[in-house]
Amino acid sequence: MVNRAINFRRSGLFDWIIQRFSAVVLAAYTIFILGNFLLYADMDFHVWKSIFDSIFTRVFSIITLIALCAHAWIGMWTVTTDYITSLQFGKNATVLRFVCQFFVFLIITAYLIWGVQIFWGS
Repeated sequence: MVNRAINFRRSGLFDWIIQRFSAVVLAAYTIFILGNFLLYADMDFHVWKSIFDSIFTRVFSIITLIALCAHAWIGMWTVTTDYITSLQFGKNATVLRFVCQFFVFLIITAYLIWGVQIFWGS
């Protein structure tokens, strides 16, 4: 039992680390975007486009998008496993939880694909 508690295999440690790492990435990206707004007070479309034409900004944006999707998935998985239980929903809790998690997965995947198309489309 002790061995299982300290490794990454289906304990909560890996999810906890991903949540914290993704939160740091999201915070850094927020600071980066806010810094651009402060740096370019008279920002217009051309300045904004030049910022996002940079390979650094595109890669940072994709990393942030992946971090956001991972953060959202772990958060929603935690919420559904904590609140869709047999105490509230009886025998159908497992099916309902699976359906909810499946739709969350589809939505997150759609947003990830859409985000990649936005950042690398043109």
